[in-house]
Amino acid sequence: MLAGLGAIVTTAAAVILAYGLRLAPARPVRWAARLATLGYAIPGAVIAVGLMVPFAYFDNTIDGWMRTQFGVSTGLLLTGGVFALLFAYLVRFLAVAANATESGLSKVSPTLDAAARTLGRGPTRTLFFIHLPIVWGSVLTALLTVFVDVMKELPATLIVRPFNFETLATRVYRLASDERLGEASTASLLIVAVGLVPVILLSRAVAASRPGTGQPPL
Repeated sequence: MLAGLGAIVTTAAAVILAYGLRLAPARPVRWAARLATLGYAIPGAVIAVGLMVPFAYFDNTIDGWMRTQFGVSTGLLLTGGVFALLFAYLVRFLAVAANATESGLSKVSPTLDAAARTLGRGPTRTLFFIHLPIVWGSVLTALLTVFVDVMKELPATLIVRPFNFETLATRVYRLASDERLGEASTASLLIVAVGLVPVILLSRAVAASRPGTGQPPL
């Protein structure tokens, strides 16, 4: 569930980013997009520590103010749940999803945008009703890739995860650290199995899209 939610959030942000670049390809926008995708080049532990500092400050500030004004504790709003973890995945893997979506959108002719505008479609409706059906294969590729990356991500998850919360990667790490290799094997095999499914699907899609091998995927 966490990997699926992380993949959806990250891919949605990548689609917005890529479509924004298509609508306004000015230099400041391009630099902002490149800055947003730098997280893939930064270690996950560094991203986690960088996020925990402002998030913890926000949680403590809001909690202290609520205690002073109303005598009620709000607890850890951001760092006490999966919000901070999903945000860390977004920063870490946005580049992966953005590359796939940008590649798909770059193959869509600009004349389709002009035709949609002529027929009264705004940018949002053009994205949902014209571009997304065309580049759905690229969006699916981004979803699957981010899903696999989130499944096996360890450093950021260890630091940002809520208390008493485990993923397959953290479970394997904990059991392997205790030299309980037999118990760690199940989660390890699940990670491998989940990682193989997107590879098989993408390989079949690529093979089907080649001339003379079948119909191209929708």
